Amino acid sequence: MGKIYLLGGENVSRRNAKEVNEEAFEATGGRPEVLVFPWAKPSFDKIYQKRELLKDYLRSLGAGHVDFVDYSESKEEIESKMAVSNIVYLTGGQPSILIERLQKSGVDLLLKKYQGVIVGRSAGALAVCKRCVSTCRSNKRVRIVKGLGLVDLTLKVHYITENDEALKQFSLEETIFALPERAALVFDHEKLSAIGKVYMFINGNRQVFSENVL
Repeated sequence: MGKIYLLGGENVSRRNAKEVNEEAFEATGGRPEVLVFPWAKPSFDKIYQKRELLKDYLRSLGAGHVDFVDYSESKEEIESKMAVSNIVYLTGGQPSILIERLQKSGVDLLLKKYQGVIVGRSAGALAVCKRCVSTCRSNKRVRIVKGLGLVDLTLKVHYITENDEALKQFSLEETIFALPERAALVFDHEKLSAIGKVYMFINGNRQVFSENVL
């Protein structure tokens, strides 16, 4: 399995996490073939409203070609597309829906043996982790969803400090990595590094992530 970039969130219109995507592109050697999985909505729209916006963005970063997967395609068709891609890009949305679709289609198994770069943005980042953290805005309670387990950690995306008390409480049971928008974790053959400021919640406390604390 190649490098995995876990991005806490990005406004694609503003392209405000461009540096993370640029680094992922550089990891492929440049001009990558990008395969996008837009699978995180309850009712999937084949037109995918942000398709052209995302395609233009990825091309501006230097993508040689940008292709999209339709969840109605067979596992074999998807595998063929993955075989000629350098980057698999997992979009945002609802993580539980994305995880279910990846599992039902057998793509979870394809991802585990994929040798290219994987970029997971928001729900896409959560999906590839062992456990996903979601917080309810109204009562700030923490809910845990089981992910695909490509990366062995528990992750919170779109992190803001309003979530701190709930995350501190849950971190008494297990360590949580928290990614603000535009920040990212890079998983490279069991080694973790950060782009931007990434946080860890451990034993009821919050601290800035550093490779030295693992």
